[in-house]
Amino acid sequence: MTVLKNAAKSGTVKLISWNVNGVRAAVKAGLRDFVARENPTILCLQETNAPAGGMRLDLPGYHEFWNNAVKPGYSGTAIFSKEKPMAVTAGLGIKKHDGEGRVLTAEFRDFFVISVYVPNSKRGLERLPYRTREWDRDFLTYALKLEKRKPVIFCGDLNVAHREIDLANPKANVKNHGFTPEERAGFDAMLAAGFVDSFREFEKGPGHYTWWSRLSDCRARNIGWRIDYVIVSPKLRPRLKRAYILKDAKGSDHCPVGIEFR
Repeated sequence: MTVLKNAAKSGTVKLISWNVNGVRAAVKAGLRDFVARENPTILCLQETNAPAGGMRLDLPGYHEFWNNAVKPGYSGTAIFSKEKPMAVTAGLGIKKHDGEGRVLTAEFRDFFVISVYVPNSKRGLERLPYRTREWDRDFLTYALKLEKRKPVIFCGDLNVAHREIDLANPKANVKNHGFTPEERAGFDAMLAAGFVDSFREFEKGPGHYTWWSRLSDCRARNIGWRIDYVIVSPKLRPRLKRAYILKDAKGSDHCPVGIEFR
Protein backbone atom coordinates (compact mmCIF):
# COMPACT_ATOMS: atom_id res chain seq x y z
CA MET A 1 0.00 0.00 0.00
CA THR A 2 1.42 3.39 -0.96
CA VAL A 3 1.31 6.64 0.97
CA LEU A 4 -1.34 8.02 -1.37
CA LYS A 5 -3.50 4.91 -1.08
CA ASN A 6 -3.18 4.96 2.68
CA ALA A 7 -4.05 8.65 2.77
CA ALA A 8 -7.11 8.05 0.62
CA LYS A 9 -9.05 7.18 3.74
CA SER A 10 -8.70 10.78 4.93
CA GLY A 11 -8.10 12.27 1.48
CA THR A 12 -4.89 13.99 2.61
CA VAL A 13 -1.15 13.41 2.75
CA LYS A 14 0.51 15.53 5.43
CA LEU A 15 4.21 16.29 5.05
CA ILE A 16 6.22 18.21 7.65
CA SER A 17 9.84 19.34 7.35
CA TRP A 18 11.99 20.66 10.21
CA ASN A 19 15.59 21.72 10.65
CA VAL A 20 15.97 20.48 14.21
CA ASN A 21 19.52 21.83 14.70
CA GLY A 22 20.54 18.66 16.51
CA VAL A 23 18.15 15.72 16.80
CA ARG A 24 19.29 14.76 20.30
CA ALA A 25 18.45 18.24 21.60
CA ALA A 26 15.15 18.16 19.71
CA VAL A 27 14.20 14.88 21.37
CA LYS A 28 14.89 16.40 24.79
CA ALA A 29 12.74 19.38 23.79
CA GLY A 30 9.77 17.17 22.90
CA LEU A 31 10.21 16.02 19.29
CA ARG A 32 8.40 12.75 19.90
CA ASP A 33 5.43 14.58 21.44
CA PHE A 34 5.38 16.94 18.46
CA VAL A 35 5.22 14.02 16.01
CA ALA A 36 2.47 12.32 18.00
CA ARG A 37 0.47 15.55 18.07
CA GLU A 38 0.91 16.53 14.42
CA ASN A 39 0.77 12.97 13.07
CA PRO A 40 2.42 13.65 9.67
CA THR A 41 2.29 11.04 6.94
CA ILE A 42 5.90 11.93 6.12
CA LEU A 43 8.39 13.76 8.34
CA CYS A 44 11.67 15.16 6.98
CA LEU A 45 14.44 16.42 9.26
CA GLN A 46 17.57 18.40 8.53
CA GLU A 47 20.71 19.31 10.48
CA THR A 48 20.27 16.17 12.54
CA ASN A 49 23.89 16.32 13.75
CA ALA A 50 23.82 12.61 14.48
CA PRO A 51 26.60 11.25 16.72
CA ALA A 52 29.27 8.78 15.64
CA GLY A 53 27.61 5.46 14.94
CA GLY A 54 24.31 7.14 14.07
CA MET A 55 21.09 6.78 16.00
CA ARG A 56 17.45 5.77 15.77
CA LEU A 57 14.34 7.49 17.05
CA ASP A 58 12.02 4.49 16.75
CA LEU A 59 8.97 6.66 16.28
CA PRO A 60 5.92 4.38 16.60
CA GLY A 61 4.33 3.65 13.24
CA TYR A 62 7.15 5.08 11.11
CA HIS A 63 9.86 3.67 8.90
CA GLU A 64 13.01 5.74 9.41
CA PHE A 65 15.94 6.52 7.16
CA TRP A 66 19.07 8.59 7.79
CA ASN A 67 21.88 10.15 5.80
CA ASN A 68 24.57 11.15 8.26
CA ALA A 69 27.66 13.20 7.48
CA VAL A 70 31.06 11.57 7.57
CA LYS A 71 31.95 14.03 10.33
CA PRO A 72 30.05 13.04 13.49
CA GLY A 73 27.71 15.64 14.93
CA TYR A 74 27.52 17.64 11.71
CA SER A 75 24.79 18.27 9.13
CA GLY A 76 22.69 15.24 8.16
CA THR A 77 19.15 14.52 6.99
CA ALA A 78 16.41 12.01 7.80
CA ILE A 79 13.01 10.87 6.54
CA PHE A 80 10.27 9.14 8.54
CA SER A 81 7.30 7.68 6.69
CA LYS A 82 4.22 5.75 7.73
CA GLU A 83 4.47 3.74 4.52
CA LYS A 84 7.67 2.07 3.45
CA PRO A 85 9.14 3.78 0.39
CA MET A 86 9.86 1.84 -2.77
CA ALA A 87 13.49 2.99 -2.52
CA VAL A 88 15.65 5.37 -0.50
CA THR A 89 18.79 7.03 -1.86
CA ALA A 90 21.42 8.97 0.09
CA GLY A 91 23.18 11.87 -1.62
CA LEU A 92 23.29 13.21 -5.16
CA GLY A 93 25.66 10.57 -6.43
CA ILE A 94 28.43 13.20 -6.64
CA LYS A 95 31.38 12.60 -4.34
CA LYS A 96 32.25 16.26 -3.69
CA HIS A 97 28.75 16.85 -2.28
CA ASP A 98 27.86 13.63 -0.57
CA GLY A 99 30.13 13.48 2.47
CA GLU A 100 27.99 15.93 4.45
CA GLY A 101 24.72 13.97 4.46
CA ARG A 102 22.73 16.81 2.94
CA VAL A 103 20.33 14.94 0.66
CA LEU A 104 18.05 11.96 1.31
CA THR A 105 15.46 10.85 -1.26
CA ALA A 106 12.49 8.52 -0.73
CA GLU A 107 10.62 7.18 -3.74
CA PHE A 108 6.91 6.44 -3.46
CA ARG A 109 4.65 5.21 -6.21
CA ASP A 110 3.34 8.66 -7.15
CA PHE A 111 6.15 11.03 -6.18
CA PHE A 112 9.63 11.51 -4.77
CA VAL A 113 10.35 13.24 -1.45
CA ILE A 114 13.77 14.82 -0.89
CA SER A 115 14.89 16.02 2.53
CA VAL A 116 17.64 18.57 1.82
CA TYR A 117 19.93 20.74 3.92
CA VAL A 118 21.57 23.20 1.54
CA PRO A 119 25.13 24.34 2.40
CA ASN A 120 25.44 27.65 4.22
CA SER A 121 27.61 30.17 2.39
CA LYS A 122 29.04 31.19 5.78
CA ARG A 123 29.36 34.61 7.33
CA GLY A 124 32.45 35.58 5.33
CA LEU A 125 30.92 34.15 2.12
CA GLU A 126 33.88 31.82 1.76
CA ARG A 127 31.57 29.01 0.67
CA LEU A 128 29.44 31.13 -1.66
CA PRO A 129 31.19 30.03 -4.91
CA TYR A 130 30.75 26.35 -4.02
CA ARG A 131 27.16 26.88 -2.97
CA THR A 132 26.03 28.87 -6.00
CA ARG A 133 28.24 27.59 -8.82
CA GLU A 134 28.30 23.91 -7.93
CA TRP A 135 25.74 22.81 -5.34
CA ASP A 136 22.74 24.78 -6.62
CA ARG A 137 23.38 23.65 -10.19
CA ASP A 138 23.91 19.99 -9.32
CA PHE A 139 20.95 19.77 -6.95
CA LEU A 140 18.57 21.29 -9.51
CA THR A 141 19.88 18.89 -12.16
CA TYR A 142 19.22 16.00 -9.76
CA ALA A 143 15.67 17.14 -8.96
CA LEU A 144 14.85 17.64 -12.64
CA LYS A 145 16.19 14.18 -13.49
CA LEU A 146 13.86 12.64 -10.90
CA GLU A 147 10.98 14.74 -12.16
CA LYS A 148 11.20 13.10 -15.58
CA ARG A 149 9.98 9.93 -13.83
CA LYS A 150 7.36 11.35 -11.44
CA PRO A 151 6.60 14.55 -9.47
CA VAL A 152 9.09 15.72 -6.85
CA ILE A 153 8.71 17.33 -3.42
CA PHE A 154 11.88 18.71 -1.92
CA CYS A 155 11.83 20.27 1.48
CA GLY A 156 14.18 21.57 4.10
CA ASP A 157 16.54 24.36 4.99
CA LEU A 158 17.50 25.94 1.66
CA ASN A 159 19.62 28.59 3.44
CA VAL A 160 18.27 31.50 1.40
CA ALA A 161 15.52 34.07 1.85
CA HIS A 162 14.15 34.37 -1.65
CA ARG A 163 12.51 37.80 -1.65
CA GLU A 164 12.62 40.92 0.51
CA ILE A 165 9.39 39.90 2.22
CA ASP A 166 11.10 36.69 3.35
CA LEU A 167 13.21 38.40 6.00
CA ALA A 168 12.60 41.17 8.50
CA ASN A 169 15.54 43.42 7.53
CA PRO A 170 16.29 42.97 3.82
CA LYS A 171 18.16 46.23 3.26
CA ALA A 172 20.65 45.47 6.01
CA ASN A 173 21.28 41.93 4.75
CA VAL A 174 21.54 42.29 1.00
CA LYS A 175 25.25 41.34 0.99
CA ASN A 176 25.06 38.83 3.82
CA HIS A 177 24.99 35.05 3.51
CA GLY A 178 21.49 33.79 2.91
CA PHE A 179 20.41 36.90 0.99
CA THR A 180 23.10 37.53 -1.61
CA PRO A 181 22.03 38.09 -5.22
CA GLU A 182 23.79 34.85 -6.18
CA GLU A 183 21.87 32.73 -3.66
CA ARG A 184 18.56 34.35 -4.59
CA ALA A 185 19.31 33.72 -8.26
CA GLY A 186 19.69 30.03 -7.44
CA PHE A 187 16.17 30.06 -6.03
CA ASP A 188 14.94 31.92 -9.12
CA ALA A 189 16.42 29.15 -11.25
CA MET A 190 14.38 26.52 -9.40
CA LEU A 191 11.18 28.45 -10.01
CA ALA A 192 12.13 29.08 -13.64
CA ALA A 193 12.52 25.31 -14.02
CA GLY A 194 8.86 25.00 -12.98
CA PHE A 195 9.09 24.17 -9.27
CA VAL A 196 6.57 25.84 -6.94
CA ASP A 197 7.16 27.51 -3.56
CA SER A 198 4.13 25.95 -1.87
CA PHE A 199 3.81 28.51 0.92
CA ARG A 200 3.61 31.42 -1.51
CA GLU A 201 0.74 29.72 -3.30
CA PHE A 202 -1.37 30.45 -0.21
CA GLU A 203 0.28 33.41 1.54
CA LYS A 204 1.53 36.46 -0.36
CA GLY A 205 2.31 38.76 2.54
CA PRO A 206 5.40 39.50 4.68
CA GLY A 207 6.14 38.63 8.29
CA HIS A 208 6.23 34.84 7.93
CA TYR A 209 9.56 33.39 9.03
CA THR A 210 11.06 29.98 9.83
CA TRP A 211 14.39 30.89 11.47
CA TRP A 212 15.29 33.43 14.15
CA SER A 213 18.64 34.31 15.67
CA ARG A 214 18.92 33.27 19.28
CA LEU A 215 20.29 36.74 20.04
CA SER A 216 18.32 39.82 21.11
CA ASP A 217 15.07 37.93 21.65
CA CYS A 218 14.54 37.86 17.88
CA ARG A 219 11.95 35.09 17.92
CA ALA A 220 9.67 36.83 20.37
CA ARG A 221 10.01 40.01 18.33
CA ASN A 222 9.54 38.08 15.05
CA ILE A 223 12.76 39.38 13.52
CA GLY A 224 13.44 36.39 11.35
CA TRP A 225 14.07 34.82 7.96
CA ARG A 226 12.04 32.40 5.84
CA ILE A 227 14.70 29.93 4.73
CA ASP A 228 12.83 26.62 5.16
CA TYR A 229 10.58 25.55 2.31
CA VAL A 230 8.46 22.83 0.78
CA ILE A 231 8.96 23.01 -2.99
CA VAL A 232 6.78 20.93 -5.30
CA SER A 233 6.59 19.96 -8.95
CA PRO A 234 3.93 21.87 -10.91
CA LYS A 235 1.93 18.66 -11.40
CA LEU A 236 1.36 18.57 -7.63
CA ARG A 237 0.15 22.18 -7.42
CA PRO A 238 -3.52 21.32 -8.11
CA ARG A 239 -3.40 18.75 -5.29
CA LEU A 240 -2.21 21.22 -2.64
CA LYS A 241 -4.78 21.84 0.07
CA ARG A 242 -2.67 24.05 2.31
CA ALA A 243 0.90 25.07 3.12
CA TYR A 244 1.91 26.43 6.49
CA ILE A 245 4.57 27.42 9.00
CA LEU A 246 4.31 26.05 12.55
CA LYS A 247 5.92 29.08 14.15
CA ASP A 248 5.00 28.12 17.72
CA ALA A 249 6.82 24.77 17.65
CA LYS A 250 9.89 25.05 19.87
CA GLY A 251 13.03 22.95 20.17
CA SER A 252 15.18 24.55 17.45
CA ASP A 253 16.07 27.98 16.14
CA HIS A 254 14.03 26.90 13.09
CA CYS A 255 10.36 25.99 13.11
CA PRO A 256 8.62 23.27 11.07
CA VAL A 257 6.99 23.90 7.70
CA GLY A 258 4.46 21.69 6.01
CA ILE A 259 1.96 20.96 3.30
CA GLU A 260 -1.19 18.91 2.97
CA PHE A 261 -2.19 17.58 -0.42
CA ARG A 262 -4.71 15.24 -1.98
